[in-house]
Amino acid sequence: MIAYVTAILLLIVTPGPGVLSLAGVGGAFGMAAGRRYLVGLWLGTNVVLAMVLTGLAALVLADGRVRTVLLLASAAYLLWLAWRVATAATGPGAEDAARAPGIRDGIALQLVNPKGYAVNTTLMAGFPLGWAAGETLAKVVVLNLLWLGIHYLWLLFGDGLRRMEPSPGAQRWINRAMGASLAAVVALALAATLRA
Repeated sequence: MIAYVTAILLLIVTPGPGVLSLAGVGGAFGMAAGRRYLVGLWLGTNVVLAMVLTGLAALVLADGRVRTVLLLASAAYLLWLAWRVATAATGPGAEDAARAPGIRDGIALQLVNPKGYAVNTTLMAGFPLGWAAGETLAKVVVLNLLWLGIHYLWLLFGDGLRRMEPSPGAQRWINRAMGASLAAVVALALAATLRA
């Protein structure tokens, strides 16, 4: 179980699309919007996890064209999300709830996020616990608890930047930096895929 927990921490703590976008939403739109987006990410993660556990993900992703479509959809979605974060309104009372990503956006990101499929496959197929009964359930419960805790910390980080009440100009730079970070993740993922 120690190896499994360590793997979860190493795979999820590292900045990827989910945690970076969550910090960006918290920083640009605040905790209320961030919590809604977090719920969507969590629901989407568990849909992906169910697809991995049932073998549906392996069946669908066996086709290289599907993987390419998912990668391109993920890249496009993340770039759009990066733009929303980077251009979020600033100043007192500037949280634009109508523009803030919500539950549906979080689910959509996870469904097209190739990292989600890879992480869930690695965690569920690897790290046998040696338990005849309940191993999968134990893995799912531990994964969800750690996933929620880690993602909530990233949301707090983003919201913490906003709560420092920077000037509107500084907040614009924070939003742009968060948006640029998301765009950089997209560029790295595309570059790695093109080299493979």
